[in-house]
Amino acid sequence: MRVILINTSERIGGAAIAANRLMEALKAQGIKAKMLVRNKQTDQSTVVALKPSWRMVWQFVWERVVIWTANRFSKKNLFAVDIANTGNDITALPEFQQADIVHLHWVNQGMLSLKDIRKILESGKPVVWTMHDMWPATGICHYARQCDHYRTTCHNCPYINEGKGHKDLSTRTFRRKQALYAGRQIHFVTCSRWLEGKARQSALLQGMPVTSIPNAINTNLFRPHDKMEARRKCRLPEDKKLLLFGSVKITDKRKGIDYLVQSCQLLAKAHPELRDQLAVVAFGKNSQQLASLLPFTVYPLDFVTNDHQLVDIYNAVDLFATPSLEDNLPNTIMEAMACGTPCVGFNVGGIPEMIDHLHNGYVASYRSAEDFANGIYWLLTDPDYPNLCEQACRKAADCYAEHVVAKRYIELYNKL
Repeated sequence: MRVILINTSERIGGAAIAANRLMEALKAQGIKAKMLVRNKQTDQSTVVALKPSWRMVWQFVWERVVIWTANRFSKKNLFAVDIANTGNDITALPEFQQADIVHLHWVNQGMLSLKDIRKILESGKPVVWTMHDMWPATGICHYARQCDHYRTTCHNCPYINEGKGHKDLSTRTFRRKQALYAGRQIHFVTCSRWLEGKARQSALLQGMPVTSIPNAINTNLFRPHDKMEARRKCRLPEDKKLLLFGSVKITDKRKGIDYLVQSCQLLAKAHPELRDQLAVVAFGKNSQQLASLLPFTVYPLDFVTNDHQLVDIYNAVDLFATPSLEDNLPNTIMEAMACGTPCVGFNVGGIPEMIDHLHNGYVASYRSAEDFANGIYWLLTDPDYPNLCEQACRKAADCYAEHVVAKRYIELYNKL
Protein backbone atom coordinates (compact mmCIF):
# COMPACT_ATOMS: atom_id res chain seq x y z
CA MET A 1 0.00 0.00 0.00
CA ARG A 2 1.27 3.47 -0.91
CA VAL A 3 0.20 6.48 1.15
CA ILE A 4 0.96 10.13 0.44
CA LEU A 5 0.68 12.44 3.48
CA ILE A 6 0.23 16.10 2.56
CA ASN A 7 1.14 18.97 4.89
CA THR A 8 2.28 22.56 4.39
CA SER A 9 5.55 22.10 6.29
CA GLU A 10 7.75 19.13 7.07
CA ARG A 11 8.84 19.99 10.63
CA ILE A 12 7.57 23.44 11.64
CA GLY A 13 4.38 23.41 13.70
CA GLY A 14 2.53 20.75 15.65
CA ALA A 15 0.68 19.36 12.62
CA ALA A 16 3.92 18.99 10.66
CA ILE A 17 5.62 17.11 13.49
CA ALA A 18 2.56 14.87 13.93
CA ALA A 19 2.33 14.09 10.21
CA ASN A 20 6.07 13.39 10.01
CA ARG A 21 5.92 11.04 12.97
CA LEU A 22 2.93 9.24 11.46
CA MET A 23 4.86 8.74 8.23
CA GLU A 24 7.72 7.11 10.17
CA ALA A 25 5.27 4.97 12.14
CA LEU A 26 3.61 3.74 8.95
CA LYS A 27 6.97 2.95 7.36
CA ALA A 28 7.92 0.91 10.41
CA GLN A 29 4.77 -1.16 9.82
CA GLY A 30 5.66 -1.87 6.19
CA ILE A 31 3.56 0.85 4.54
CA LYS A 32 5.19 2.74 1.64
CA ALA A 33 4.53 6.23 2.98
CA LYS A 34 5.77 9.53 1.62
CA MET A 35 5.16 13.11 2.72
CA LEU A 36 4.48 15.96 0.28
CA VAL A 37 5.20 19.46 1.62
CA ARG A 38 5.68 23.01 0.45
CA ASN A 39 8.42 23.77 2.97
CA LYS A 40 11.05 21.08 3.57
CA GLN A 41 13.49 21.35 6.48
CA THR A 42 15.52 18.12 6.27
CA ASP A 43 17.13 15.87 3.68
CA GLN A 44 14.72 13.02 4.44
CA SER A 45 14.34 11.06 1.18
CA THR A 46 10.69 10.13 1.76
CA VAL A 47 9.71 13.80 2.14
CA VAL A 48 9.06 15.44 -1.23
CA ALA A 49 8.92 19.23 -1.58
CA LEU A 50 7.04 21.21 -4.17
CA LYS A 51 9.35 23.00 -6.56
CA PRO A 52 9.93 26.48 -5.06
CA SER A 53 8.85 29.47 -7.12
CA TRP A 54 7.87 33.11 -6.80
CA ARG A 55 4.35 31.97 -7.61
CA MET A 56 4.15 30.12 -4.29
CA VAL A 57 5.33 33.22 -2.45
CA TRP A 58 2.69 35.29 -4.21
CA GLN A 59 -0.01 32.72 -3.37
CA PHE A 60 0.78 33.05 0.33
CA VAL A 61 0.81 36.85 0.15
CA TRP A 62 -2.36 37.09 -1.92
CA GLU A 63 -4.41 35.09 0.59
CA ARG A 64 -3.25 37.40 3.39
CA VAL A 65 -4.09 40.47 1.24
CA VAL A 66 -7.66 39.27 0.76
CA ILE A 67 -8.08 38.60 4.49
CA TRP A 68 -6.41 41.91 5.39
CA THR A 69 -8.76 43.79 3.05
CA ALA A 70 -11.86 42.03 4.39
CA ASN A 71 -10.69 42.90 7.90
CA ARG A 72 -10.69 46.60 6.96
CA PHE A 73 -6.89 46.72 6.67
CA SER A 74 -6.28 45.47 10.19
CA LYS A 75 -3.50 42.94 10.89
CA LYS A 76 -5.44 41.54 13.84
CA ASN A 77 -6.20 37.83 13.43
CA LEU A 78 -4.40 37.82 10.09
CA PHE A 79 -3.13 34.28 10.70
CA ALA A 80 -6.06 33.04 12.81
CA VAL A 81 -8.07 32.41 9.63
CA ASP A 82 -7.52 30.91 6.18
CA ILE A 83 -9.66 31.02 3.04
CA ALA A 84 -7.75 28.61 0.76
CA ASN A 85 -8.16 30.80 -2.31
CA THR A 86 -4.70 29.88 -3.63
CA GLY A 87 -2.67 26.69 -3.75
CA ASN A 88 -0.99 24.03 -5.86
CA ASP A 89 -2.43 21.36 -8.12
CA ILE A 90 -0.60 18.22 -7.00
CA THR A 91 -2.62 15.64 -8.95
CA ALA A 92 -0.08 15.47 -11.80
CA LEU A 93 2.84 14.65 -9.50
CA PRO A 94 4.10 11.05 -9.70
CA GLU A 95 3.94 10.72 -5.89
CA PHE A 96 0.23 11.51 -6.04
CA GLN A 97 -0.51 9.31 -9.02
CA GLN A 98 1.27 6.33 -7.44
CA ALA A 99 -0.55 6.66 -4.12
CA ASP A 100 -3.35 4.30 -3.07
CA ILE A 101 -4.42 6.61 -0.24
CA VAL A 102 -4.27 10.42 -0.12
CA HIS A 103 -3.92 11.63 3.46
CA LEU A 104 -4.39 15.37 4.00
CA HIS A 105 -3.13 17.06 7.15
CA TRP A 106 -2.66 20.85 7.67
CA VAL A 107 -2.75 22.24 4.12
CA ASN A 108 -3.29 25.97 4.70
CA GLN A 109 -1.33 29.16 3.88
CA GLY A 110 -1.05 28.49 0.17
CA MET A 111 -0.41 24.72 0.13
CA LEU A 112 -3.80 23.66 -1.27
CA SER A 113 -6.74 25.76 -2.37
CA LEU A 114 -10.32 24.53 -2.20
CA LYS A 115 -10.11 24.13 -5.99
CA ASP A 116 -7.00 21.95 -5.56
CA ILE A 117 -8.77 19.81 -2.96
CA ARG A 118 -11.66 19.38 -5.40
CA LYS A 119 -9.22 17.99 -8.01
CA ILE A 120 -7.88 15.55 -5.42
CA LEU A 121 -11.41 14.34 -4.65
CA GLU A 122 -12.26 14.07 -8.34
CA SER A 123 -9.25 11.77 -8.85
CA GLY A 124 -11.26 8.98 -7.27
CA LYS A 125 -8.53 8.09 -4.76
CA PRO A 126 -9.65 7.43 -1.16
CA VAL A 127 -9.05 10.57 0.93
CA VAL A 128 -8.34 10.73 4.67
CA TRP A 129 -8.16 14.19 6.25
CA THR A 130 -6.64 14.47 9.72
CA MET A 131 -7.91 17.60 11.44
CA HIS A 132 -5.22 19.26 13.54
CA ASP A 133 -7.62 22.12 14.32
CA MET A 134 -11.20 23.09 13.45
CA TRP A 135 -10.56 24.66 10.02
CA PRO A 136 -11.98 21.82 7.85
CA ALA A 137 -15.23 22.10 9.85
CA THR A 138 -15.59 25.91 9.89
CA GLY A 139 -15.75 28.69 7.36
CA ILE A 140 -12.33 30.25 7.90
CA CYS A 141 -11.15 29.94 11.53
CA HIS A 142 -8.79 27.39 13.04
CA TYR A 143 -10.41 27.63 16.47
CA ALA A 144 -13.99 28.88 16.87
CA ARG A 145 -13.60 29.74 20.57
CA GLN A 146 -17.08 30.68 21.86
CA CYS A 147 -18.58 31.10 18.37
CA ASP A 148 -20.95 28.33 17.27
CA HIS A 149 -21.96 29.66 13.84
CA TYR A 150 -20.18 26.71 12.18
CA ARG A 151 -23.00 24.49 13.48
CA THR A 152 -25.36 26.09 10.94
CA THR A 153 -23.67 28.61 8.62
CA CYS A 154 -20.66 30.79 9.40
CA HIS A 155 -21.51 34.50 9.42
CA ASN A 156 -20.58 37.67 11.31
CA CYS A 157 -17.19 36.09 11.97
CA PRO A 158 -15.68 37.39 15.23
CA TYR A 159 -12.22 37.24 13.63
CA ILE A 160 -13.17 39.52 10.71
CA ASN A 161 -14.30 43.12 10.97
CA GLU A 162 -16.06 43.05 7.60
CA GLY A 163 -19.35 44.44 8.80
CA LYS A 164 -22.73 43.00 9.69
CA GLY A 165 -24.71 40.63 7.53
CA HIS A 166 -24.70 37.02 6.44
CA LYS A 167 -22.37 37.33 3.46
CA ASP A 168 -19.01 38.10 5.00
CA LEU A 169 -15.77 36.28 4.12
CA SER A 170 -16.57 33.41 6.47
CA THR A 171 -19.98 32.89 4.86
CA ARG A 172 -18.61 32.85 1.34
CA THR A 173 -15.86 30.36 2.24
CA PHE A 174 -18.29 28.22 4.24
CA ARG A 175 -20.54 27.89 1.20
CA ARG A 176 -17.58 27.03 -1.03
CA LYS A 177 -16.69 24.25 1.39
CA GLN A 178 -20.28 23.04 1.37
CA ALA A 179 -20.18 22.75 -2.40
CA LEU A 180 -16.78 21.04 -2.19
CA TYR A 181 -17.87 18.42 0.35
CA ALA A 182 -21.32 17.70 -1.16
CA GLY A 183 -21.54 14.12 -2.33
CA ARG A 184 -17.84 13.47 -1.64
CA GLN A 185 -16.28 10.63 0.30
CA ILE A 186 -13.81 12.11 2.78
CA HIS A 187 -12.95 10.27 5.97
CA PHE A 188 -12.13 12.85 8.63
CA VAL A 189 -9.87 11.95 11.53
CA THR A 190 -9.55 14.08 14.64
CA CYS A 191 -6.57 13.88 17.00
CA SER A 192 -8.76 14.23 20.09
CA ARG A 193 -12.26 13.31 21.23
CA TRP A 194 -12.82 17.02 21.92
CA LEU A 195 -12.23 17.86 18.26
CA GLU A 196 -14.32 14.87 17.20
CA GLY A 197 -17.24 16.41 19.11
CA LYS A 198 -16.71 19.76 17.39
CA ALA A 199 -16.50 18.09 13.96
CA ARG A 200 -19.76 16.22 14.49
CA GLN A 201 -21.50 19.50 15.39
CA SER A 202 -20.43 21.18 12.14
CA ALA A 203 -23.03 21.64 9.43
CA LEU A 204 -20.24 21.09 6.90
CA LEU A 205 -19.46 17.57 8.09
CA GLN A 206 -22.99 16.24 8.57
CA GLY A 207 -23.13 12.68 7.22
CA MET A 208 -19.34 12.51 6.89
CA PRO A 209 -17.45 9.69 8.65
CA VAL A 210 -15.41 11.04 11.59
CA THR A 211 -12.94 8.96 13.61
CA SER A 212 -10.73 9.97 16.54
CA ILE A 213 -7.12 8.72 16.34
CA PRO A 214 -4.40 10.44 18.40
CA ASN A 215 -1.00 11.57 17.15
CA ALA A 216 1.91 9.16 17.40
CA ILE A 217 5.20 9.43 19.24
CA ASN A 218 8.36 7.31 19.16
CA THR A 219 8.46 5.97 22.71
CA ASN A 220 11.81 4.32 22.03
CA LEU A 221 13.26 7.83 21.62
CA PHE A 222 11.04 9.81 23.99
CA ARG A 223 11.56 7.91 27.23
CA PRO A 224 12.91 8.54 30.73
CA HIS A 225 16.65 9.09 31.23
CA ASP A 226 18.86 10.07 34.17
CA LYS A 227 17.76 13.54 35.27
CA MET A 228 21.13 14.83 36.47
CA GLU A 229 22.88 13.66 33.33
CA ALA A 230 20.22 15.41 31.23
CA ARG A 231 20.76 18.61 33.21
CA ARG A 232 24.48 18.48 32.63
CA LYS A 233 23.90 18.05 28.89
CA CYS A 234 21.54 21.04 28.84
CA ARG A 235 23.75 23.09 31.16
CA LEU A 236 20.97 23.51 33.70
CA PRO A 237 21.37 23.74 37.51
CA GLU A 238 21.35 20.48 39.42
CA ASP A 239 20.23 21.97 42.74
CA LYS A 240 16.86 23.51 41.75
CA LYS A 241 13.38 22.40 40.84
CA LEU A 242 12.85 23.13 37.12
CA LEU A 243 9.59 24.06 35.41
CA LEU A 244 9.48 23.85 31.61
CA PHE A 245 7.41 26.01 29.26
CA GLY A 246 7.76 25.79 25.51
CA SER A 247 6.15 27.00 22.30
CA VAL A 248 7.16 27.87 18.75
CA LYS A 249 6.65 31.50 19.81
CA ILE A 250 6.71 32.10 23.56
CA THR A 251 4.75 35.37 23.35
CA ASP A 252 1.83 33.81 21.44
CA LYS A 253 -1.21 34.82 23.52
CA ARG A 254 -3.02 31.62 22.50
CA LYS A 255 -0.32 29.64 24.34
CA GLY A 256 -1.28 31.36 27.60
CA ILE A 257 1.86 33.30 28.46
CA ASP A 258 -0.16 35.78 30.56
CA TYR A 259 -1.49 32.98 32.75
CA LEU A 260 1.96 31.50 33.24
CA VAL A 261 3.22 34.89 34.41
CA GLN A 262 0.28 35.37 36.78
CA SER A 263 0.62 31.86 38.17
CA CYS A 264 4.33 32.29 38.86
CA GLN A 265 3.69 35.61 40.58
CA LEU A 266 1.04 33.97 42.78
CA LEU A 267 3.42 31.12 43.60
CA ALA A 268 6.23 33.46 44.58
CA LYS A 269 3.88 35.44 46.80
CA ALA A 270 2.29 32.43 48.52
CA HIS A 271 5.53 30.43 48.78
CA PRO A 272 8.47 32.86 48.92
CA GLU A 273 10.91 30.00 49.47
CA LEU A 274 10.36 29.03 45.81
CA ARG A 275 12.18 32.15 44.64
CA ASP A 276 15.43 30.35 45.42
CA GLN A 277 14.27 26.77 44.89
CA LEU A 278 12.46 27.02 41.54
CA ALA A 279 13.68 28.05 38.09
CA VAL A 280 11.93 28.17 34.72
CA VAL A 281 13.30 26.66 31.51
CA ALA A 282 11.72 28.14 28.37
CA PHE A 283 12.27 27.05 24.77
CA GLY A 284 10.93 28.87 21.74
CA LYS A 285 11.21 32.13 19.87
CA ASN A 286 11.44 35.18 22.20
CA SER A 287 12.06 32.94 25.24
CA GLN A 288 14.56 35.46 26.65
CA GLN A 289 11.67 37.91 27.18
CA LEU A 290 10.38 35.78 30.06
CA ALA A 291 13.32 36.78 32.26
CA SER A 292 11.82 40.23 32.89
CA LEU A 293 8.31 38.85 33.51
CA LEU A 294 8.80 36.03 36.00
CA PRO A 295 9.84 36.14 39.68
CA PHE A 296 12.06 33.09 39.16
CA THR A 297 15.37 32.63 37.39
CA VAL A 298 14.77 31.88 33.70
CA TYR A 299 16.96 29.73 31.47
CA PRO A 300 15.97 30.64 27.90
CA LEU A 301 16.54 28.26 25.00
CA ASP A 302 15.94 28.76 21.30
CA PHE A 303 13.17 26.89 19.51
CA VAL A 304 14.26 23.25 19.48
CA THR A 305 13.66 21.00 16.46
CA ASN A 306 16.13 18.22 17.25
CA ASP A 307 14.24 15.37 18.93
CA HIS A 308 17.30 14.11 20.82
CA GLN A 309 17.79 17.56 22.33
CA LEU A 310 14.10 17.70 23.24
CA VAL A 311 14.40 14.39 25.06
CA ASP A 312 17.25 15.80 27.18
CA ILE A 313 15.24 18.92 28.00
CA TYR A 314 12.11 17.01 29.06
CA ASN A 315 14.20 14.66 31.18
CA ALA A 316 16.06 17.54 32.83
CA VAL A 317 12.96 19.23 34.27
CA ASP A 318 10.53 18.33 37.04
CA LEU A 319 7.31 19.32 35.31
CA PHE A 320 5.96 20.75 32.07
CA ALA A 321 3.50 23.64 32.25
CA THR A 322 1.21 24.37 29.29
CA PRO A 323 -1.28 27.18 29.97
CA SER A 324 -2.57 26.99 26.38
CA LEU A 325 -6.01 28.55 25.86
CA GLU A 326 -6.76 26.65 22.63
CA ASP A 327 -5.29 23.30 21.71
CA ASN A 328 -6.17 20.01 20.12
CA LEU A 329 -3.72 17.33 21.28
CA PRO A 330 -0.43 19.10 22.07
CA ASN A 331 2.70 17.24 20.97
CA THR A 332 4.58 18.90 23.84
CA ILE A 333 2.41 17.22 26.49
CA MET A 334 2.81 13.87 24.74
CA GLU A 335 6.60 14.32 24.56
CA ALA A 336 6.89 15.32 28.21
CA MET A 337 4.72 12.43 29.44
CA ALA A 338 6.64 9.92 27.33
CA CYS A 339 9.80 11.12 29.10
CA GLY A 340 8.12 10.59 32.47
CA THR A 341 7.61 14.30 33.16
CA PRO A 342 4.19 15.15 34.64
CA CYS A 343 2.28 18.10 33.20
CA VAL A 344 -0.13 20.80 34.28
CA GLY A 345 -2.55 22.32 31.79
CA PHE A 346 -5.95 23.95 31.51
CA ASN A 347 -9.18 22.01 31.08
CA VAL A 348 -9.52 22.85 27.39
CA GLY A 349 -9.46 21.02 24.06
CA GLY A 350 -7.81 17.61 24.17
CA ILE A 351 -5.61 18.38 27.20
CA PRO A 352 -7.87 16.66 29.81
CA GLU A 353 -7.82 13.54 27.58
CA MET A 354 -4.04 13.42 27.92
CA ILE A 355 -3.53 14.47 31.54
CA ASP A 356 -5.43 12.33 34.03
CA HIS A 357 -6.08 14.74 36.90
CA LEU A 358 -4.10 13.89 40.07
CA HIS A 359 -3.03 10.59 38.49
CA ASN A 360 -0.27 11.59 36.08
CA GLY A 361 -0.55 15.39 36.21
CA TYR A 362 -2.87 18.26 37.04
CA VAL A 363 -5.79 19.70 35.02
CA ALA A 364 -6.50 23.27 36.14
CA SER A 365 -9.77 25.13 35.82
CA TYR A 366 -9.88 26.98 32.52
CA ARG A 367 -8.30 30.45 32.63
CA SER A 368 -7.73 30.23 36.39
CA ALA A 369 -4.21 31.42 37.19
CA GLU A 370 -4.85 30.48 40.83
CA ASP A 371 -5.67 26.86 40.04
CA PHE A 372 -2.80 26.66 37.55
CA ALA A 373 -0.47 27.82 40.33
CA ASN A 374 -2.00 25.18 42.62
CA GLY A 375 -1.24 22.56 40.00
CA ILE A 376 2.40 23.61 39.74
CA TYR A 377 2.84 23.58 43.50
CA TRP A 378 1.09 20.21 43.86
CA LEU A 379 3.39 18.60 41.28
CA LEU A 380 6.46 20.11 42.93
CA THR A 381 5.55 18.91 46.43
CA ASP A 382 3.52 15.72 45.99
CA PRO A 383 5.17 12.96 48.06
CA ASP A 384 4.14 10.39 45.43
CA TYR A 385 5.94 12.27 42.64
CA PRO A 386 7.84 9.18 41.34
CA ASN A 387 4.52 7.43 40.76
CA LEU A 388 3.21 10.46 38.85
CA CYS A 389 6.21 10.21 36.55
CA GLU A 390 5.71 6.48 36.03
CA GLN A 391 2.01 6.91 35.26
CA ALA A 392 2.71 9.73 32.80
CA CYS A 393 5.16 7.54 30.91
CA ARG A 394 2.76 4.58 30.92
CA LYS A 395 -0.10 6.71 29.53
CA ALA A 396 2.04 7.84 26.59
CA ALA A 397 3.22 4.30 25.85
CA ASP A 398 -0.27 2.81 26.01
CA CYS A 399 -2.09 5.48 24.00
CA TYR A 400 0.37 7.25 21.71
CA ALA A 401 3.16 4.79 20.84
CA GLU A 402 3.89 4.66 17.09
CA HIS A 403 2.79 1.06 16.56
CA VAL A 404 -0.50 1.67 18.39
CA VAL A 405 -1.44 4.68 16.26
CA ALA A 406 -0.11 3.26 12.98
CA LYS A 407 -2.22 0.11 13.43
CA ARG A 408 -5.39 2.19 13.71
CA TYR A 409 -4.58 4.19 10.58
CA ILE A 410 -3.71 1.04 8.62
CA GLU A 411 -7.07 -0.46 9.61
CA LEU A 412 -8.76 2.69 8.30
CA TYR A 413 -6.76 2.68 5.04
CA ASN A 414 -7.66 -0.99 4.43
CA LYS A 415 -11.33 -0.27 5.05
CA LEU A 416 -11.23 2.54 2.47
